This record gives sequence, structure tokens and C-alpha cells, in this order.
Amino acid sequence: TIDNLVIDPGRHEVTLAGEPLVLTYTEFKLLQFLATKPGWAYTRSQIVDAVKGTDYPVTERSVDVQVTGLRKKLGDYAHYIETVRGVGYQLL
Repeated sequence: TIDNLVIDPGRHEVTLAGEPLVLTYTEFKLLQFLATKPGWAYTRSQIVDAVKGTDYPVTERSVDVQVTGLRKKLGDYAHYIETVRGVGYQLL
């Protein structure tokens, strides 16, 4: 739980301000990974490895696409995911 954001890994559910947030599998895993250590900055390659595995053929820029979609779904709470210039992303 981070402020109004509640991630339930067992149920694979996220609620935001008490309302369910419909996420794709990848968006959920990305958010869950960032939430493991709020405030820590993760590189795009660390995110890819954590979400898809080390042998998954995906570009690091695809993380940017997933983050953009996740921010849209977070709406007024999009600021929870912060871009760390030259590094990657962190959850505040």
C-alpha cells in the first residue's frame, strides 16, 4: 500500500482510491516490481529482467511504452511513477 494505491499480488488486483484499476499482466508486474522498493531507481534493463525474465527478447524502450500506458491508467496519480533521467523509473 502506497497512499491510495493498493497492490494485492495474491489476487493480482490493484485499487486506486478504493476503485479497481484494470491493468494488463505486464503493467501489473511492472507496478508490483517498482513498489517492492519505493524511491529506488531501476534501469530499464532491470525492469525488463524482473517483469519478463532475462531471456525475453524485448527492447528497453518497450518499458517506456508500458510506463506511459500505466500512467494513463493512474490518471491523477500518474506522478507516482517518476522518470529518473539517464537511469529509468522509480515509484514515489
